[in-house]
Amino acid sequence: MFRLMEDYIMEKAPFIKTKLPGPKSIEFIEYSEKYEPRSMSEQVPIVWKRAFGAEIEDVDGNLFIDFTSGVLVTNIGHCHPKYVEEMKKQAEELYNCYDFVTPWRTLLAKKLVEITPDNLGKAFILTTGSETIEAAIKLARRYKSGYEIISFYGAFHGRTYGGMSVGGKMNVKKGFGPTIPGTIHVSFPYCYRCAYDKTFPDCEYWCFQALDWAVETQSTGEIAAMITEPYQGGAGSIIPPPGYLKKLENWCKEHNVLFILDEVQSSFGRTGYMFALERENLRPNLLCLGKGIGSGVPLSALVGETEIMNVLEPGSMSSTYGGNPLSARAGIVAIDIIEKENLVQNSAKVGEHMLNRFKEIQKKCKILGDVRGQGLVLGLEIVSDKKTKEPSSALTKKIINECYQKGLVLIAPIGFYGNVIRIAPPLVISQELADKGVDILEDVLMKIDK
Repeated sequence: MFRLMEDYIMEKAPFIKTKLPGPKSIEFIEYSEKYEPRSMSEQVPIVWKRAFGAEIEDVDGNLFIDFTSGVLVTNIGHCHPKYVEEMKKQAEELYNCYDFVTPWRTLLAKKLVEITPDNLGKAFILTTGSETIEAAIKLARRYKSGYEIISFYGAFHGRTYGGMSVGGKMNVKKGFGPTIPGTIHVSFPYCYRCAYDKTFPDCEYWCFQALDWAVETQSTGEIAAMITEPYQGGAGSIIPPPGYLKKLENWCKEHNVLFILDEVQSSFGRTGYMFALERENLRPNLLCLGKGIGSGVPLSALVGETEIMNVLEPGSMSSTYGGNPLSARAGIVAIDIIEKENLVQNSAKVGEHMLNRFKEIQKKCKILGDVRGQGLVLGLEIVSDKKTKEPSSALTKKIINECYQKGLVLIAPIGFYGNVIRIAPPLVISQELADKGVDILEDVLMKIDK
């Protein structure tokens, strides 16, 4: 495939040579509709064949700019030559050996402990982000001998029962009740649409002040932990105001409650820092990692304080595929690439450039209600009227589909109202290719805005 670095960063997209979707794409889409459940996201009708860097080729030979990273996974870019080479080597040696010790798993655990806050002493290597949430909930309940978990409206922590239960959106749990008991939901600061009709900073963190009242009225006095994302991804890339997360951490310390930080989506350079916790020097008791850690191969990890991690006896928590040597080696290689190729710095630089461009577009575009982001994760909130902030899912879908026609791939709409466009390209993207993607979005936004 693309063996040389010059091939890897060739940046020939967008290049559209067929009507979209193309004939081969239509064939596979029809197979999908016939043989697969409809529970998956309603994405644009692209059928991926291969990808490289921040570009996608479909089965019809069309080239697209990737503003998705899959779903914020391929931080090091698609099919990085070094990554591909190391995976090929491992494929010839060993795939799976359950939870027997392997060099790669232990080296990955060691690396994770070294690059996360120094209060964290052990790493449990798993496969999916949801697994880390389930493991964190179990550990918190066992360690604290309590069962209640404080979470937030709008939160997304996965689709398994524990993650779904502490999640804060109905679409994840509709029809799947009852959820596990003990979750206390409180407000997360969505400053563009404040639930209390306040304005930051004049509000003086009103939503944080409501935390004590929620506990006073809902808790049985057996709180084990609080869990939060550094920013709410599925709710619409909602960024809390500066200082808010530190207030949560301090509240947990004052009330002897474990602080669980879900960085499954935000870690490994995505926000312009290796970990989003670095923005406010957070020191969580348990840290959930995923997506970018494997940058393609399924991999996740729960990193925690030694005393908490050692509360479980041998044999009480393991995983069939967790820490398998192929995935563990992928993690080692991905982290090495992120560090050596300065992808955190590129995320911060290109992300700031894109954010500034979108803010300029916002000034002249009547349907672009809000622009927010950190590093290479941004959210564009689409409205039918800026004054009323009336959300428009229909316009959002139209924008995403028209961008696809022009060679830019975006994830299906997110947010409470399905009206947020998520921007999340691989961290290897150049400013030049990012600008091409922003140009396409600007063109579509302004045409629809007329």
